[in-house]
Amino acid sequence: MAEWLPSFDYWQWWLLGVGLMVVEVLAPGFYFLWLGVAALLVGVIAWIVPALGASGQWLLFAVLAVASVAGWYAWARRHPAQVEGGGPNRRTARYIGRVLTLETAIVNGEGRARVGDSVWKVRGPDAPAGSRVRVVAASGVILEVERAD
Repeated sequence: MAEWLPSFDYWQWWLLGVGLMVVEVLAPGFYFLWLGVAALLVGVIAWIVPALGASGQWLLFAVLAVASVAGWYAWARRHPAQVEGGGPNRRTARYIGRVLTLETAIVNGEGRARVGDSVWKVRGPDAPAGSRVRVVAASGVILEVERAD
């Protein structure tokens, strides 16, 4: 039927599956992982049903690849990732709830507070330098604070 399609033995599908998973490690994105899973499953089916031709194997691979990627998206949508501290793009969210010491007074709603070994811009009610403030929110790289006394 489709003579241009290469015919693989079961072990070649397994090799392709492992290779796709290695590509996933080198270029993460979850697509190659599921393509690798599909290739491994085709290898298992080709091992169980050796009479499955090249067309059947490639059709099965296409169906399993689409099904596995679609299944991953459906599962990920129902189980969103919970990243502690807001994730890498929201580092300031990690500081919510922490009590900080003002480095400079908050005047007209703005000041600076020490966070670890750096000084961050803070917004909140006016307070003298040295006051203790609690981080209640984060807006970009500015910490929103309230008095902790």
